[in-house]
Amino acid sequence: MLGVFSIVTTEILPIGLLTSIGSSFTISDGMAGLMMTMPGFLAALSAPLVTVATGRVDRRLMLGAFVLLLALADFLAAAASSYWLILVSRVMVGVTIGGFWSIGAGLAGRLVPVGSVARATSVIFAAVPLGSVVGVPLGTLIGDLAGWRTAFLVMGVFTVGVLVLLLLVVPPLPTAQTTRLHVLGGMFRSVNTRFALGTTFLIVLAHFGTYTYVAPFLERVTHVGSGSITVFLLSYGVAGITGNFLGGVSVARRPRATFAVAAAMIAGATLLLPVLGRWEPGAVALLIVWGVGYGAVPVCSQTWFAKASPDSPEASSVLFTASFQATFSTGALLGGVVVDHSSPSTVMTLGGAAAVLMVLVVWVHHMGKVSWPEPG
Repeated sequence: MLGVFSIVTTEILPIGLLTSIGSSFTISDGMAGLMMTMPGFLAALSAPLVTVATGRVDRRLMLGAFVLLLALADFLAAAASSYWLILVSRVMVGVTIGGFWSIGAGLAGRLVPVGSVARATSVIFAAVPLGSVVGVPLGTLIGDLAGWRTAFLVMGVFTVGVLVLLLLVVPPLPTAQTTRLHVLGGMFRSVNTRFALGTTFLIVLAHFGTYTYVAPFLERVTHVGSGSITVFLLSYGVAGITGNFLGGVSVARRPRATFAVAAAMIAGATLLLPVLGRWEPGAVALLIVWGVGYGAVPVCSQTWFAKASPDSPEASSVLFTASFQATFSTGALLGGVVVDHSSPSTVMTLGGAAAVLMVLVVWVHHMGKVSWPEPG
């Protein structure tokens, strides 16, 4: 869980520091958004390649190698003398994300009894909103007090500590099943896999196309001072933790409904922000709704991928990671284009439309009465 926390926090840390980093290098918000775009695309590429290439290597050693790479990326960002060095560090983050998530997301079944897998998965994914509730606001606060470089430096030191704990606490994890490219290709024949891909694409596009630029929205539309943005992000993060655990409990019993409700909450929040987000109380309330909704998204998406291919857990994690991260980057990239050519409010509206479309896809899937496969 701490490893996931380090990765998630490092990945999305620029969200709270976007404006200050952009000012340091005299670049636009859209150009600064490349810090969010690059890791996702690299993660999407590295997830299948690294997993297949290291198929016979002990998974604990691989996790340790990726955490070490993450720490080095944080230190490089802290010392970067140009924006291009920042982007090099983000490439390193992308490789880490792809490798770590594709291996680690499906390890719950190897670490706990069968009856506790769903709960363990929820605990692992709790690190995602926890990165938002603690990591990003704390990083933003450190950035406000001591500069954005210090935020990356602190994150690097923390990640080194995570590496030590991982090597001391996690038992050896020899490869239980070697993932091959033909296994990944075969997963596309499953209607449930295609459903997971489609819904993940739409909801992650909606979320990261908008959330990446929530700081500029709060500054320009809500007129929140830069020092107060931390409080808004903290509210979102606390709500995200709540949504994660609610989603983890609900998705096992009502998978479609849980995913649809989460998407509907994101849609409602982003569509209403340009209207009600002009005032601070409205912005806080909608960020809380948004946080609860998105908190359930990763566990819902991973659950659908896992259930679509119950006999290939690592392969399903690879596909989940690749699709999630590629869409993450696409959303951040498209959002940056819209912000630079229009406004943060337009980004919110377009993201909300994508979330509404995702709800419709879930409804069509439900009308088709498609059920989960059983393990072979």
